[in-house]
Amino acid sequence: MSGSGDLEGGIRARLNAALREATRARDAIAVSALRSALAAISNAEAVPASDRVGPRTSSPHVAGAVAGLGAAEVPRVGLSEAEISGIVRAEAAERLDAAAGYERSGRGARAARLRCEAAVLAAIIGRGTG
Repeated sequence: MSGSGDLEGGIRARLNAALREATRARDAIAVSALRSALAAISNAEAVPASDRVGPRTSSPHVAGAVAGLGAAEVPRVGLSEAEISGIVRAEAAERLDAAAGYERSGRGARAARLRCEAAVLAAIIGRGTG
């Protein structure tokens, strides 16, 4: 489930703890990487619009809007630790791929920043394996 990782010290909990530390330390590179990874996890948990179930009563005030308390609430998709790990690994890999592109185009500073972000994410994944 999506919340169980927080209670067991899973990846999401490590990401959140690292985000708090990076924010306190004013480490913009780490904050950027960690927020992005947490957002990617949240996006993966979102229920596609076509899969939403619930009352189809529309509001008389807004066309197509659902009416009633909680009518638009849908439980999020639960992700396993392996799925969350895959998302964070993909985020790190995307940064490394982009860094290579920046390096080829002569933007070494941007490439270095992306490599640092990838290292922050890799460290989070690495902490759970030891």
